Amino acid sequence: KDIEWHLIGHLQTNKVKMVVPFVAMIHSLDSVRLAEAIQKAAAAAGRTIDVLLEIHVADEESKSGWQWPELLEYSRNGAFGRMPNLRVRGVMGVATNTEDEQVIRRDFAALQRYKSELSPYFGPEFDTLSIGMSHDYRIALEYGATLVRIGSLIFGARDYSK
Repeated sequence: KDIEWHLIGHLQTNKVKMVVPFVAMIHSLDSVRLAEAIQKAAAAAGRTIDVLLEIHVADEESKSGWQWPELLEYSRNGAFGRMPNLRVRGVMGVATNTEDEQVIRRDFAALQRYKSELSPYFGPEFDTLSIGMSHDYRIALEYGATLVRIGSLIFGARDYSK
C-alpha cells in the first residue's frame, strides 16, 4: 500500500481497464481515444488517475504522441475539464534518437514551450515536464525537466538477445 506504480510507455486502449485499478500515473497519454478510455475506466473504478500528455517531437515516425496542433485545440476546448477522473499533471516527450545535441536541444525546447503554452488550461497541479533519458538527461535538466527516465544508468543496458 505504500508503493505508487507509474505506467511508462505506450498504453493500448484495450489494456486500460487492466491498468487503471493499479497505477497512480500514466506517463503516456497520447490521443483523444486513450484519454476517453482512461476516463471511462477510472470513473468505473472510482479513481482519479494522474496523466502526462505525451507530445510527439522526435524526427521518428516510430515515436507516439499527440501532434501539437491537435493537443492545443483539444486543451483549448476544455475537453480535459470534462474528464473529472483524469488529473493532467504535465507533458512528456522523447527526443530524436541522435548524437546531434542541437537536435536534442530543439526537441526539449519545444516540449518546454508546449508545457508553458498548455499551462493556462490546467490548474496548479500541471507541474511536470518529463523529458530526458539515460543518454540525454543532463541536457533535459537544462530545459527544466522534473522527471527523467534513467533506467539504463541504474540497471544497465537492455539485453535484447534473450
